[in-house]
Amino acid sequence: MKHLLLFFITIGLLSCNNEKILELPEINYSSISKIDDISAAYLFYNSEKDSIELNRKNLISTTNWLVNVDKRLSLKLAIPQITFLQNKKKNAGHKKEGAKNYFTCNDTSLKTLGFIEFTETVYHQKTSLEYLAKLTDLNEGKNTISIAFDTTNTIAITEIDSSLTSTKTNINNLLVYLKKQDSTARNIYLNFNEDLKFQDYITYKSLIEKADLKESKISNNEFIFN
Repeated sequence: MKHLLLFFITIGLLSCNNEKILELPEINYSSISKIDDISAAYLFYNSEKDSIELNRKNLISTTNWLVNVDKRLSLKLAIPQITFLQNKKKNAGHKKEGAKNYFTCNDTSLKTLGFIEFTETVYHQKTSLEYLAKLTDLNEGKNTISIAFDTTNTIAITEIDSSLTSTKTNINNLLVYLKKQDSTARNIYLNFNEDLKFQDYITYKSLIEKADLKESKISNNEFIFN
């Protein structure tokens, strides 16, 4: 497959003589800007019906997958299709070791494409508190922080201890909080309201990447709640 290095904000595809426009989410920083050996899937947004359409015709199971998700889609619409793609690749008869999955974004700082990997991400239709309550491995629930992103731009942070200490912050102060908590090893679980747009999701994911945590670990388990 050709190396991908092409800047675009929208993708125009012709299908049955109808042009479909996909608006990529924007980020202002990405640590990944070049990926070789690729194939792509597209998750379109139909604004008239508030619905989603998946085009996966060009996917090849042995390549790195670039999943192009319209930034206007809600997580309620997008995540089930993303999970579907993950399972298709996981269960494919022909696979290549090391092949990964990425979300494609428009990196506004470099004016090129940027990518966020989600190969190992596992999506749950519940909150992390519900997930942790059912754990048989109690060690996973220790020294744990749950961060919930809502549609009101409020970020709720719950420290999982005997008192379930909870505080609220915003996107401007989240990195400061994470840096303060990074003095000890902690498991951090991310929770996203299903009504958030995919742009919101990518904005928060990109911000978390910037934290560059040394002791704490962002869990691969992510939670979509209503």
